[in-house]
Amino acid sequence: MSTLKLALIVSSYHAFVTDRLEAGARARAREAGLTDADIHTFQVPGAYELPQAAQRVAETGEWHAVVCLGCLIKGETAHFDYIAQAAAQGITRAAQATGVPITFGVLTTNSAEEALARAGDGPANKGREAAEAALAMAALYASLDQGTADRTAAHS
Repeated sequence: MSTLKLALIVSSYHAFVTDRLEAGARARAREAGLTDADIHTFQVPGAYELPQAAQRVAETGEWHAVVCLGCLIKGETAHFDYIAQAAAQGITRAAQATGVPITFGVLTTNSAEEALARAGDGPANKGREAAEAALAMAALYASLDQGTADRTAAHS
């Protein structure tokens, strides 16, 4: 693959956390040699909208991998559980439907303090980890595509 293109789908809900997740993801992508031109952020209102946007972005064929970043903080009602489940299952379905690696960087925490601890600077940042997984999956898919092309050429 010539130039890797990475899409970040970022929930604006709990931006005090998701902005840090995005910074971690961008830092990891830059360490892997991507430039700011290779990375694009798409904002969505909340975690529930992450899978919808991820699938649409992946379907464009412009991106080698998509990273979903969001934050859910448990409250007093079951709403947290429904949104967490919908986001997780939706992101999985989007990856399966499009054939594009889509990673899950959605925090599901009991408090804002827990969320901030997972979005700090350095290697424990979960946005960074989600970007690392996306880069690894994009490399895997590229090697599989190249192997298929090599096998096809060998049989021609």
